[in-house]
Amino acid sequence: MTVVESVLSRTPEPLRSVLIKHRELLKFAIVGGTTFLVDNGVWYLLKLSVLESKPTTAKAIAIIVATIVSYILNREWSFRTRGGRERHHEAALFFVISGIAVVVNLIPLYTSRYIFDLEVPHVTRFVQEFADFTSGSIIGMLLAMFFRFWGFKKWVFPDELGKRRRDSDEPDDDIVPLH
Repeated sequence: MTVVESVLSRTPEPLRSVLIKHRELLKFAIVGGTTFLVDNGVWYLLKLSVLESKPTTAKAIAIIVATIVSYILNREWSFRTRGGRERHHEAALFFVISGIAVVVNLIPLYTSRYIFDLEVPHVTRFVQEFADFTSGSIIGMLLAMFFRFWGFKKWVFPDELGKRRRDSDEPDDDIVPLH
């Protein structure tokens, strides 16, 4: 049973039909959840150790690592029936869109830390960490996620080029309606 089938088997019927209809979005969300863990794991590892005084730099590095993981998973799974460009062209577009998304992701964290001064000694360590997580890992990631999904579908993996990949790939057996 694939990951998507496993998720769908636990989903009530009205929602299951919607998820099957929007399977690319479901796959993109699963990849996003995976890269969310990679991003935050790397970010907290760096910002609580070697980059303690540079949380925005730590976040940028974490986003870059998560973006590399995201490219591999999105190309080979989420959007595997789309696209069709030469791999180097597709990868370049992916990383351009992702680079813009890094900036989108960092804006709320930068605003929280350096415009609202939500950092020690102006606030407690708990408030600083809560603000960092809320602005960097929730608000920033959500904004960047919506931007990436739109950009990937429009420019990196456009459906009009997908016929070449679909014709050369195996059948899409990721989504099988569950009865």
